Amino acid sequence: MITIILVIHVILALCIIIAVLLQKSEGGGLGIGGSGSGGGGFMTARGTANFMTKLTALLGGCFFLTSIILALLSPDNAPSIATEVQKSIEKNSTNEPSVPIGN
Repeated sequence: MITIILVIHVILALCIIIAVLLQKSEGGGLGIGGSGSGGGGFMTARGTANFMTKLTALLGGCFFLTSIILALLSPDNAPSIATEVQKSIEKNSTNEPSVPIGN
Protein backbone atom coordinates (compact mmCIF):
# COMPACT_ATOMS: atom_id res chain seq x y z
CA MET A 1 0.00 0.00 0.00
CA ILE A 2 2.76 2.42 0.94
CA THR A 3 4.65 1.57 -2.24
CA ILE A 4 1.66 2.39 -4.44
CA ILE A 5 1.10 5.73 -2.69
CA LEU A 6 4.82 6.49 -2.90
CA VAL A 7 4.83 5.87 -6.66
CA ILE A 8 1.78 8.15 -7.04
CA HIS A 9 3.59 10.74 -4.88
CA VAL A 10 6.66 10.72 -7.14
CA ILE A 11 4.52 10.95 -10.29
CA LEU A 12 2.66 13.92 -8.80
CA ALA A 13 5.98 15.61 -8.00
CA LEU A 14 7.13 15.23 -11.61
CA CYS A 15 3.78 16.50 -12.91
CA ILE A 16 4.01 19.58 -10.66
CA ILE A 17 7.47 20.34 -12.01
CA ILE A 18 6.25 20.04 -15.59
CA ALA A 19 3.12 22.13 -14.92
CA VAL A 20 5.13 24.92 -13.32
CA LEU A 21 7.63 24.98 -16.18
CA LEU A 22 4.84 25.13 -18.77
CA GLN A 23 3.22 28.19 -17.20
CA LYS A 24 3.80 31.53 -18.85
CA SER A 25 5.63 33.76 -16.43
CA GLU A 26 5.30 37.52 -16.02
CA GLY A 27 8.79 38.23 -17.28
CA GLY A 28 8.87 35.79 -20.18
CA GLY A 29 10.87 32.96 -18.60
CA LEU A 30 10.34 29.62 -20.29
CA GLY A 31 6.75 30.42 -21.14
CA ILE A 32 6.25 27.28 -23.16
CA GLY A 33 2.55 27.07 -22.28
CA GLY A 34 1.10 30.01 -24.18
CA SER A 35 1.45 31.13 -27.76
CA GLY A 36 0.09 34.65 -27.27
CA SER A 37 -0.58 35.08 -31.00
CA GLY A 38 -4.36 35.00 -30.64
CA GLY A 39 -4.76 33.30 -33.98
CA GLY A 40 -7.88 31.42 -32.96
CA GLY A 41 -5.96 28.54 -31.47
CA PHE A 42 -7.24 25.86 -29.16
CA MET A 43 -7.24 28.07 -26.08
CA THR A 44 -6.61 31.75 -25.57
CA ALA A 45 -3.67 32.93 -23.49
CA ARG A 46 -5.98 33.76 -20.58
CA GLY A 47 -7.74 30.38 -20.79
CA THR A 48 -4.42 28.57 -20.86
CA ALA A 49 -3.17 30.53 -17.84
CA ASN A 50 -6.33 29.79 -15.86
CA PHE A 51 -6.18 26.10 -16.77
CA MET A 52 -2.51 25.78 -15.84
CA THR A 53 -3.07 27.63 -12.55
CA LYS A 54 -5.95 25.34 -11.63
CA LEU A 55 -4.01 22.26 -12.73
CA THR A 56 -1.01 23.27 -10.60
CA ALA A 57 -3.26 23.89 -7.60
CA LEU A 58 -4.95 20.52 -8.06
CA LEU A 59 -1.62 18.70 -8.38
CA GLY A 60 -0.28 20.54 -5.33
CA GLY A 61 -3.33 19.55 -3.29
CA CYS A 62 -2.98 15.90 -4.32
CA PHE A 63 0.74 16.01 -3.50
CA PHE A 64 -0.07 17.44 -0.07
CA LEU A 65 -2.69 14.73 0.50
CA THR A 66 -0.31 11.91 -0.45
CA SER A 67 2.32 13.42 1.86
CA ILE A 68 -0.10 13.28 4.79
CA ILE A 69 -1.19 9.73 3.91
CA LEU A 70 2.44 8.57 3.73
CA ALA A 71 3.18 10.20 7.08
CA LEU A 72 0.18 8.48 8.69
CA LEU A 73 1.03 5.08 7.21
CA SER A 74 4.69 5.17 8.17
CA PRO A 75 5.59 2.54 10.76
CA ASP A 76 5.96 3.82 14.32
CA ASN A 77 8.96 1.61 15.04
CA ALA A 78 11.03 3.02 12.16
CA PRO A 79 14.18 4.69 13.49
CA SER A 80 14.35 8.42 12.97
CA ILE A 81 17.41 10.22 11.71
CA ALA A 82 17.81 12.07 15.02
CA THR A 83 18.06 8.86 17.05
CA GLU A 84 20.51 7.34 14.59
CA VAL A 85 22.75 10.42 14.74
CA GLN A 86 22.58 10.41 18.55
CA LYS A 87 23.60 6.71 18.63
CA SER A 88 26.48 7.43 16.25
CA ILE A 89 27.70 10.33 18.41
CA GLU A 90 27.53 8.25 21.58
CA LYS A 91 29.35 5.36 19.92
CA ASN A 92 32.16 7.49 18.51
CA SER A 93 32.64 9.79 21.50
CA THR A 94 35.31 8.97 24.05
CA ASN A 95 35.63 10.14 27.64
CA GLU A 96 39.26 11.16 27.13
CA PRO A 97 39.98 14.60 25.67
CA SER A 98 41.65 14.58 22.28
CA VAL A 99 44.21 17.22 23.36
CA PRO A 100 46.42 16.44 26.38
CA ILE A 101 45.62 18.81 29.24
CA GLY A 102 48.49 18.11 31.67
CA ASN A 103 51.45 19.36 29.56
